[in-house]
Amino acid sequence: MNRTPLFPAAASGVRPAPLPGTGPVTVPVPAAVRFRAACPDCRGRFELAAAALRLAIGATSRTTFYTFTCPECGASVRKPAGERIIELLTGGGVRTLRLHTAL
Repeated sequence: MNRTPLFPAAASGVRPAPLPGTGPVTVPVPAAVRFRAACPDCRGRFELAAAALRLAIGATSRTTFYTFTCPECGASVRKPAGERIIELLTGGGVRTLRLHTAL
């Protein structure tokens, strides 16, 4: 019986994909992903790379938000994040922090 490998050999320079259920799978995100944002202080409009944003997911809508620093005025901006925003930011490679409540 001839066995066919299910993934490329390590010698090819490609790491094998993890088997289902063995751990998290990272999804490659293009480095050119940019998000449009606006600053409520200076009213500037600009595009930010995923690395410039942070997403915090809490237990309620009041504790779920994203933050960034305005590149024009330097203000720290915090905006609420609904389901669609969460989906877009996580899919675009924005770092996410999950907030847990203490018991």
